[in-house]
Amino acid sequence: MPVAISATLAANEALDHRRRAGLPVLPLAFGEAGLPVLPALERQLSIAAGRGAYGPVAGSADLREAAAGYWCRRGLPADPGLIVAGPGSKPLLYGLLLAMGGGVVVPRPSWVSYAAQTRLMGAEPIFVPTPPGEGGVPDPEALREAVTRERTAGHDVSCIVVTLPDNPTGTLARPETVRRVCEVARELDLIIVADQIYRDLVFDQNADFPCPSRYAPERTVITTALSKHLALGGWRIGVALLPEALGGLRDQLAGVASEIWSSTSGPTQQAAAYAFAEPPEINERVAASRRLHETVVRAMAERFTASGAHLPEPQGGFYLYPDFDDLRDRLGVRTSPELAALLLDRYGVGVLPGSAFGEPPEALRLRVATSLLYGETDEQRLTALTAADPCGLPWIAAALDRATEVLTDLTAGAARKERVGVTA
Repeated sequence: MPVAISATLAANEALDHRRRAGLPVLPLAFGEAGLPVLPALERQLSIAAGRGAYGPVAGSADLREAAAGYWCRRGLPADPGLIVAGPGSKPLLYGLLLAMGGGVVVPRPSWVSYAAQTRLMGAEPIFVPTPPGEGGVPDPEALREAVTRERTAGHDVSCIVVTLPDNPTGTLARPETVRRVCEVARELDLIIVADQIYRDLVFDQNADFPCPSRYAPERTVITTALSKHLALGGWRIGVALLPEALGGLRDQLAGVASEIWSSTSGPTQQAAAYAFAEPPEINERVAASRRLHETVVRAMAERFTASGAHLPEPQGGFYLYPDFDDLRDRLGVRTSPELAALLLDRYGVGVLPGSAFGEPPEALRLRVATSLLYGETDEQRLTALTAADPCGLPWIAAALDRATEVLTDLTAGAARKERVGVTA
């Protein structure tokens, strides 16, 4: 079947094209963490550079032990024998879907690849809306209705995917909502795949993190990676934790892995084992990254709110999900793709339309990522990471000011056009 390039990667390529043409850009589309690699991790990768042999399909013993410790410190009993490593959590998620088979419930909105991977399997994703202000988790009652409807129509439904905290909205579902979703999943015999790649970037580290394993440990699979909290997207390393009750699924996932990626990069696994062990320098870097992401994403949220857009308060990661519906008539656009195209073509601002995340095109919502605003060089990015006031740094302040200029012109220009039309 024809497969279009990921909307996130396509938007990034469009911005690169404008940049190479000498045109100004404001990169708010790509969800890359935008920070330099921690030197201690570079050293670990260098030390392991001689590991050129194939390793175990499920991952090295050192990596799986370290990942088990990582989860145990978060209150999740983890058996290294039930952990599978892969070249990023994205391939692991796809491997899981292949191993389970059947239909997949995904929240609306949700990360672009959940629906795309479901379609790669030859199935249509089953979109279920999220509760207001709680992204990443489907509404429990709507979940029950959707799955019952699909099964009545003769369709197999095997699992739901949830994201905690969420991409695209940057929000974290309430524990009560997650508990109710788990109850419905048990009632309907659904496996829960919990993508927790942003878990360590929840702003309030004292908040009650609603892991589905707390409520449905026998049917929850957890995935994570180092791409976001340690800015290692290019290293391609992730891990999945399966419950003992789904040990057969673990073996099926390993079987899928053996036929797709054989084994994960040996040097990267060694560096990842060091990262998941969380020595002090790792924890310090993650804490500094979390502070920077929170400061900049909240500052950008203020710009969008001032423009008249509505958006939920960001709670983790580096994303915003503004809604321009109240400005629809003034903007003169009908769909989120039209709005995203307008921002790119007129102003050089890259964002993703809500339609890329499963929303109806007419919903005027956009996904905004702030994590590429920290600087053009590693020196600037490190300065941002340690600055008491990163938004006061000239390059970040300039990006925020440009966002204000664009949003002011976008809405004020539309308002002028509206007044002219009324006068005429």
